Amino acid sequence: PLAVCSTFIFLFILFGAFLERTGIGQFFIDIANSLAGKATGGPAKVAVIASALQGTITGSSVANTVSSGSFTIPMMKKMGYRPEFAAAVEAAASTGGQIMPPIMGAAAFLMSEMTGIPYSNIIIAAIIPAFLYFTGIMIMVHLEAKRYGLKGLPPEEIPNFFRLMLSYWYLLIPLVVLVTMMMTGYTPARAALIAIVLSIVVSMFRKETRMDFSTFLGALEAGARNIIGVGVACAVAGMIVGTVTLTGIGLKLANGLLALSGGNILLALFFTMIASIVLGMGVPTTANYVIMATITAPIVLQLGVDLLPAHMFVFYFGIVADITPPVALAAYAGSAIARSNPLKTGVQATKLAIAAFIIPYIFALNPSLLLIGSEPLDIILVTLTALAGMTGVAAATEGYIFAKMNPLIRIVSLIGGLMLIIPGIYTDLGGLALLSIAFVFQKLSSRKHL
Repeated sequence: PLAVCSTFIFLFILFGAFLERTGIGQFFIDIANSLAGKATGGPAKVAVIASALQGTITGSSVANTVSSGSFTIPMMKKMGYRPEFAAAVEAAASTGGQIMPPIMGAAAFLMSEMTGIPYSNIIIAAIIPAFLYFTGIMIMVHLEAKRYGLKGLPPEEIPNFFRLMLSYWYLLIPLVVLVTMMMTGYTPARAALIAIVLSIVVSMFRKETRMDFSTFLGALEAGARNIIGVGVACAVAGMIVGTVTLTGIGLKLANGLLALSGGNILLALFFTMIASIVLGMGVPTTANYVIMATITAPIVLQLGVDLLPAHMFVFYFGIVADITPPVALAAYAGSAIARSNPLKTGVQATKLAIAAFIIPYIFALNPSLLLIGSEPLDIILVTLTALAGMTGVAAATEGYIFAKMNPLIRIVSLIGGLMLIIPGIYTDLGGLALLSIAFVFQKLSSRKHL
């Protein structure tokens, strides 16, 4: 892990530091404002989009929460969101940035190195799960806004999307070139170096984004500072890998969890999820993945799950440790800005990120979600049923669709959502039937309250 960190991971962290100096962070926030600012609950949706864009570059859920959250959390509170909810939205979305292609907090490169799967295959496989994750948060945010009657931003505060893109489109050139080069077979190191040079070149296009010598030195300093924490974590992760390999403890843990599950694949996946969350607490993204790949991925592989779904499964749960109490670092960072209760913020962030606790089970049981060996129709079907299932689970979690849900309808919605998530024609039909009952009942209830 330390060897990988000292080569191309450092270059990508340095690339992120140079990109930040070009003002791309503010550009992402402005894009999010132009796309979602006027929608119901606009400020929270802005936070979700901006954090998704920034998170893949920063490589740290905590850093992303602090940087974009310093703008989005006060904006959400101003528009009427509860402090715990505002901080939780930012923390959940920032954590999701680590699973957002193309960079995925630099874990995509480590995954390619450790599994032998080409980088291009990994980021393509990660697209639909990332889309579902952020859609799940968007659904929760929308229901919360509808429940409390929260509106969007005033028109005068929303930038024009087309004017914005015409003015600052060039800031995206380094990212586009980076992804294109790696997809066409260039090494990550060469792609990152060229992207760094391009970020300096494109900054010169306009006065407000132009780098001077002090800004250039500041980017070098920021990159060097940011790599220290990652380097130390990777070094310690390497020691863990060595210990696990030499002692055979990983195999013993795998056998123990499989014996405890009694051969039930869902139970074994559940135990692996718990182990991944515990092992991922407080660990940076890159080191987090190394630990998951060494200790918990072999458990999933023994269940007969394919290589990439197995590694993605444990990576997802290692990442959500950042918002899962008691050690919810990203949630605590958001609560410091929102001045909210840290534990309540962590619980709320976990609820918002419910999709992250569901999606890995889908692609572990049905690799179609990762675009592995499936026909387009199968991929569309599994994506649509997953979206419908997450809507049902989100509604049950929030306790609201068109009106406040009574406990019975919440249970019906939850069961229907979970049935849609489990692959299979009979479970899908049963889930759709239950969700239809819940939605119709809610629609009738909302009319009674008018």
